[in-house]
Amino acid sequence: MTAQPYLLAIDQGTTSTRAILFDRQGVPQHSAQRELAQIYPQDGWVEHDPEEIWQATVVVCRQTLSEQAGQADSVAAIGIANQRETSIIWRRTDGKPIHNAIVWQDRRGAELCRRLTADGYEDLVRGKSGLRIDPYFSASKIAWLLDTIRGARQAAERGELAFGTVDSFLLWRLTGGRVHATDATNAARTLLFNIHSQTWDGDLLELFHIPRELLPEVHDNCSAFGVTAPELFGSEISITGMAGDQQAAAMGQACLQPATIKATYGTGCFMLQNTGEKPVVSNNRLVTTLAYRLEGRSTYALEGSIFNAGSAVQWLRDGLNLIDRADETETHARRVADTGGVYLVPAFTGLGAPYWDPAARGAILGLTRDSGISHIVRAALESVCYQTRDLLTAMARDGAAKPSALRVDGGMAGNDWFLQFLADILDLPVARPATLETTALGAAFLAGLQIGFYRSLEDISERWTCARTFDPALDAASRERLYAGWCDAVRRVRSFDE
Repeated sequence: MTAQPYLLAIDQGTTSTRAILFDRQGVPQHSAQRELAQIYPQDGWVEHDPEEIWQATVVVCRQTLSEQAGQADSVAAIGIANQRETSIIWRRTDGKPIHNAIVWQDRRGAELCRRLTADGYEDLVRGKSGLRIDPYFSASKIAWLLDTIRGARQAAERGELAFGTVDSFLLWRLTGGRVHATDATNAARTLLFNIHSQTWDGDLLELFHIPRELLPEVHDNCSAFGVTAPELFGSEISITGMAGDQQAAAMGQACLQPATIKATYGTGCFMLQNTGEKPVVSNNRLVTTLAYRLEGRSTYALEGSIFNAGSAVQWLRDGLNLIDRADETETHARRVADTGGVYLVPAFTGLGAPYWDPAARGAILGLTRDSGISHIVRAALESVCYQTRDLLTAMARDGAAKPSALRVDGGMAGNDWFLQFLADILDLPVARPATLETTALGAAFLAGLQIGFYRSLEDISERWTCARTFDPALDAASRERLYAGWCDAVRRVRSFDE
């Protein structure tokens, strides 16, 4: 076991980049964070500046290390967690991106996805990747870049370009361009990776017209990914853990046994339920994905993705100027007895699972002259709870085991009113952990597992502690009446009927 006492986690998310230094017990010691600018070129398009992501990563790592005596020499390893599906293509010669990163929320690939679905490829794609044909995933984003950026396709076929999700891009930069790799959980979100054979799939590459030369090597979540260039932090640091942010959060939440389940409330909401060593095929519009891959052995999960959760609160703040800070939402929600019949459907970039309607758009319904700011704010919080029930209902219909509690994390998990309403509308206990930064913690756990900080997954499980449990208290009739109103509101914003 290494003598250095700390693990450094990089958590590169949709709205910010942070670094957190953890001790061996998984307790955060120091952290730094920078917000990330959102770029909206047109309706349904979302981009990030890869150089801003890179510079922010270096800055927050240096700031965090500067708080620790010994700085880089005290860090045993780095773990990386990242916003998944977000796609970057860069030149191998100098590492410069050929275009802004296309964010997971972006819908510009919708026409290609509709065409492939209409041509009957949905079963082929689901059978191999576990995913649906949807612009949420990376493949249509890569295709757009290759077809739109002048000379990109030809350069890719000559092996001059590299594709990666954000983890892969950061790994390339951190190692000084020496390593082009990703982990299995990120690869599994591209629509190009066969989750059964654990390889890039030739049929899927051909379907989306993507050259194999563009793609990174795929490793386990715990692996010797490389070492940082010494000039970045003063000395080399090994990079030994990597996972997509939702899988990292599931690791940080110790969802390591079948039926354990977590929901992360960040920009979107992502619910993962561990289903063990055999993938469960969803018949209710969820996706089958990897929970983690260790020593070549895969553990699978059912996942439901909500595109807009915390972003609805951000919209209240930045778009409508109804609040100044996100934490004001709890005060507003408690100020009124209910929403007065107001429902907010935050389909700003379409609806995710279980609807998969990229053309749906958001709406506020049920407004009257009595409706005020607090009703709208409360309706935004309630909308996230209703969407969570949509996912849990779909999982139950797929035969997933009933969980004993839902483990929650992310920014919204600090809101007590929100978690109580969540428990009420789900009719399920909601457990909030002692450490809310579970995405970064999961990345640190993976890095530590590789270097012997932790003996096993059981060792990691023992470190998870619950800070508070919220038990359901709403009567069944009220629960069903409120949820029926939500279902009606969703039907009103759908772009098609089913």
